[in-house]
Amino acid sequence: MSESGRRGPNNSGSRDGSGAGNRDSQGNRGARGESKRNAQGRERNRGPQRGFTNNAPSQRTRRADPARLVAFEVLRAVASEDAYANLVLPARIREHRLDRRDAGFATELSYGALRGQGTYDAILARCVDRPLEQLDPAILDALRIGAHQLLSMRVPAHAALDQTVGLARAVIGAGPSALINAVLRKVTVHSMAEWLEILLDDESDETKIAALRHAHPEWIVRALRQSLVNHGRPKNEIDALLEADNAAPVVNLVALPGLGNLDEAFDNGATAGELVEDSALSAGGDLGRFESVRRGTTRVQDVGSQLVARALAGVELGEPPAHGERWLDLCAGPGGKAALLAALAYRDGATLLANEPAPHRAKLVQQALSAVPTEAWTVRTGDGREVGAEQPGAFDRVLVDVPCSGLGALRRRPESRWRRSPKDIGDLGPLQRDLLKSALDAVKPGGVVAYVTCSPHPAETTAVVTDVLAKRGDLELLDAGQALDDVSLTGSLGAGHELSAQLWPHVHQTDAMFMAIIRKKP
Repeated sequence: MSESGRRGPNNSGSRDGSGAGNRDSQGNRGARGESKRNAQGRERNRGPQRGFTNNAPSQRTRRADPARLVAFEVLRAVASEDAYANLVLPARIREHRLDRRDAGFATELSYGALRGQGTYDAILARCVDRPLEQLDPAILDALRIGAHQLLSMRVPAHAALDQTVGLARAVIGAGPSALINAVLRKVTVHSMAEWLEILLDDESDETKIAALRHAHPEWIVRALRQSLVNHGRPKNEIDALLEADNAAPVVNLVALPGLGNLDEAFDNGATAGELVEDSALSAGGDLGRFESVRRGTTRVQDVGSQLVARALAGVELGEPPAHGERWLDLCAGPGGKAALLAALAYRDGATLLANEPAPHRAKLVQQALSAVPTEAWTVRTGDGREVGAEQPGAFDRVLVDVPCSGLGALRRRPESRWRRSPKDIGDLGPLQRDLLKSALDAVKPGGVVAYVTCSPHPAETTAVVTDVLAKRGDLELLDAGQALDDVSLTGSLGAGHELSAQLWPHVHQTDAMFMAIIRKKP
């Protein structure tokens, strides 16, 4: 939780919104609930029943607090433009010129309201006199922002109410702000624990209980429980996994091998990563101010992504090539893993072809690779399913990081859990299989293919690998867990199961990356 979400009610000018105080019409401060009369003798404050703020109506907040406005704009962009919060938020923070403290508050408020949407909606449904879908979407987003402050942040209730109503009054209108005021007052009657007890009263279904308690759709709870069992872990870890999805992830940094270093990060409070070399855990703040980040020699990248890229680069080939190796990143956009692979290729005397079908994402790949000497890489814009036919047996190492549901990165993409459906997984299956087949056609005899997803779902991981391997006799599955251990600093991640490997947020503090390594027989 950000420090700005912890400001107490006595901090003048802070988020509690009480800086204006309880002054009478002559500017004299009165006690809470004390009756005051104006110059005409009319009673202005009728006592303590309005317990959320001491301000008179004319003095209540009528402007949008910048940090809360940023959060509101992020939620609106996600809902109305199908935008990604992690892309919208930094731009809004810069646009509104938030300082570090307010930026932290806006981040916690945006991500927290998005993550908890399902649970907050269930609570709000008990406090609104109509179905939530009948509310204007902007009103519903303001209510979610208010609910998160009231139930999950250390913001005083009067501050959360006053500032959220002020935000609504400024950007939605006076009428809706009255509704928001009334609904959020009802929310404050109970704590989060009390609300959950009310909502779960007489509920015995474990999936429904976990879904509401941890703010995940029921189908995702079932899918993740199945995924744990499929990858050799006990199903009773589901609560820990769901909790990890809701924890704000630490920002991981990587210095491109031989090209960058982490000195600047360490000088600014970062700590050394514990799982992989040349990595660090950021102390927060605007990393764009680092010269090494601007040059691209230091990058933001989840440690799970770092591990799978290094594992592919380090696994032994069946037949070492006579000359420099050729590597392929079949689905390279937006370029994070490609940049690390290109640096490793340059260090090892190899070259990398980074393929990306979407032209605008291919440009992002070029930008990501720009920190690596150009003789080590090229970018191809085209359908990855065609590479195997166009360049059969041309590559020694191939990374095929397929498009997937992203169920392994829910902690970094707070809105995605509410966007996805089981149909998405079924729709992606044929593409994932076709891309893996293309990668296997493109690799040389003795070469290796790493099939990678940011999802632990069996339909996207083991089922794809099993289906594709069953149709060919020239392939063998290598021990991916051992390959990860070989490049990790611990040497024993415990991620392997039946030759494939699965990382977990609640175990490894990484995204839930899956990897299978396949070698084409010489």
